[in-house]
Amino acid sequence: MDQQQAYVMRTVEERRVRLVRLWFTDVLGQLKSVAISPVELDAAFDEGVQFDGSAIDGFSRVQESDVLAFPDPNSFQLMPSRDDEDITARIFCDITNLDGSPFEGDPRQVLKRNLAAAADAGFQFMCAPEVEFFYLADDDPSQAPKPLDTASYFDLTTYDETSDIRRRTIQRLEGTGIPVEYSFHEDGPSQHEIDLRYSDALTMADNVMALRMIVREVAMASGVHATFMPKPIEGVQGSGMHTHLSLWDGESNAFHDPTDPIGLSEVARGFIAGLLVHAGEVTAVTNQLVNSYKRLVAGFEAPVHVSWARNNRSALVRIPVPKKGKEDQGTRLEYRALDPACNPYLAFSVLLAAGLRGIEAGYDLPDETAVNLFTGAADPGIAVGTAGDDVLPSNLAEALDRMERSELVRSALGDHIFEWFLRNKRAEWGAYRTHVSSFELRRYLRTW
Repeated sequence: MDQQQAYVMRTVEERRVRLVRLWFTDVLGQLKSVAISPVELDAAFDEGVQFDGSAIDGFSRVQESDVLAFPDPNSFQLMPSRDDEDITARIFCDITNLDGSPFEGDPRQVLKRNLAAAADAGFQFMCAPEVEFFYLADDDPSQAPKPLDTASYFDLTTYDETSDIRRRTIQRLEGTGIPVEYSFHEDGPSQHEIDLRYSDALTMADNVMALRMIVREVAMASGVHATFMPKPIEGVQGSGMHTHLSLWDGESNAFHDPTDPIGLSEVARGFIAGLLVHAGEVTAVTNQLVNSYKRLVAGFEAPVHVSWARNNRSALVRIPVPKKGKEDQGTRLEYRALDPACNPYLAFSVLLAAGLRGIEAGYDLPDETAVNLFTGAADPGIAVGTAGDDVLPSNLAEALDRMERSELVRSALGDHIFEWFLRNKRAEWGAYRTHVSSFELRRYLRTW
């Protein structure tokens, strides 16, 4: 028994944990769970927990259905309860075949494989997402969404009843071992943001999954509904998951070069170039819903053009200005297309693969954009350059077409998930394309 596993077993016994929840996700990023008694945990570490993978979206075919869930002791966390009497714990699992080999349909194994490729190149991949979401009065899809407030960016008013819900959510997150850097009211009515403190990509993907569940749980206990749907309300900006990315070589930030005029190393420049070259190919993974593309439109503070710039929030890839004196630690990039409905294991995998490809293949970084791409106006605070001519896919069908032609995405995801994802999302687009919407009825029913 390794040291971390021993710590888990000792903590479970000392804290008198009553139930251990084993967590994993399907291909689309829906959280799955099986609960076991603490007395079964030791056997689960050694032998795994067998279940029928054919019942999970994107996992196994019926004729090859059985898989094993092995708890990862490094992901162990106690789950605080209201009364502190029935203490539970959660552990994320890696899914394997019966022979112990990694199961190719497991998104967590996909990310681990891509992180191993980064490690072989000498890098550790770090992430820090900014997760946006809406609180709504209910989840009735037959009615227009009902926000709980009319506040805006950074607002704090006596009418912001959701600030107390967000406060209790932060307490739950911190109590579950998920460090929060910032939280505040976003631009949209009843829209909020929680920014997680940066960590390695695997831990962060686990934390994003836990955050989505905790946000919903606290909201439900408060009698409201929380949604990570990218664009639930017409006419206001949607919810993104802008994610800060960096590569580290041991204790050194591989993105920082103090001799460069803007502080970016050749590694950083290659990584950014890789993201730009492959942006259209990875968008189906980072923005996987039909609804995602209602957010990725001009005029609502979401990226449309494939471009990069320093401290320009209209670009797809933004280079934030690090704090003075902390440039060696704070140099990073922000990828702004992701939305909070993505599967974080797969999204981080394709972004990492694109960035590494740019480094390995020596992609040239194009000129920095010199305009505000939300309006087209030149920004005098940014060096003169040219905006990228390419644009992100305008709908899910286009994104899937570009993904299907991508050798990089197939390699990053593996054949199993790549092909299943395409089939599933083609079916979603087909259902959407034949749906007659209320917009069409209002616009055409009486006129034509």
